Amino acid sequence: MTELLKINNLTYKKNYKTILDNINLSIVSGKIIGLLGENGAGKTTLMRLIAGVNSIKEGVITVDGKTKKADIKKNVSLSDELGGFNRNTKIDEIVSFYQNVYPDFSMEKYQEIAQYLELDESKRLSSLSTGTLGKLVIALALARDTKLYLLDEPMSGIDSMSRKKIISSIIRWKSDDSTIIISDHYVTEIASLLDDIVIIKDKTVYEMRSVESIQEKYHLGVEEYYEKVYEGGLPNE
Repeated sequence: MTELLKINNLTYKKNYKTILDNINLSIVSGKIIGLLGENGAGKTTLMRLIAGVNSIKEGVITVDGKTKKADIKKNVSLSDELGGFNRNTKIDEIVSFYQNVYPDFSMEKYQEIAQYLELDESKRLSSLSTGTLGKLVIALALARDTKLYLLDEPMSGIDSMSRKKIISSIIRWKSDDSTIIISDHYVTEIASLLDDIVIIKDKTVYEMRSVESIQEKYHLGVEEYYEKVYEGGLPNE
């Protein structure tokens, strides 16, 4: 495994307020990483910075050896809630847009995922349930043939059966050498996917730890460990 993502001394401010402070992180290829933190901790902001959506003013983000925003965007697929599309837009029109914008978008892969998730491409965004929209977002994100996938709250507001389908699709369509960083409040449900966790606390990376070490050293599940960290019940080593 090689180092895919490296973040050095990243600080991000918005309207003179510090959102993230001195972030340092190194992630290798082939992993599934859980990005955990309370609401407002800066998880979404960090993902948008990694993906090149937000601009960096302090610090450096390197993806697959690239630091230029245009190069990074080619190697990162960020889940998008599709808020920029008119609500009357049909799913097949959104898929065509992705094909035109992203050269690495695989129609074959998308169709496999869409069929598995039972997506009806004739439907419009306005008619989609929260669960169906979540499935579409995941299908579009995973259909790109890239090295780093950032899934921001993919299970938010989605029913249990849909969550299970989405989790299954993540496992099924992840290539061995790609890396997925997933942020979600349903920690217990995604725990089985994870190799490592990164905890964002007090505006920075509080720690990065393997799930295996949590189980072996603390005899805890991922969610219980994460909760204890936030409650101050475990030392930061």
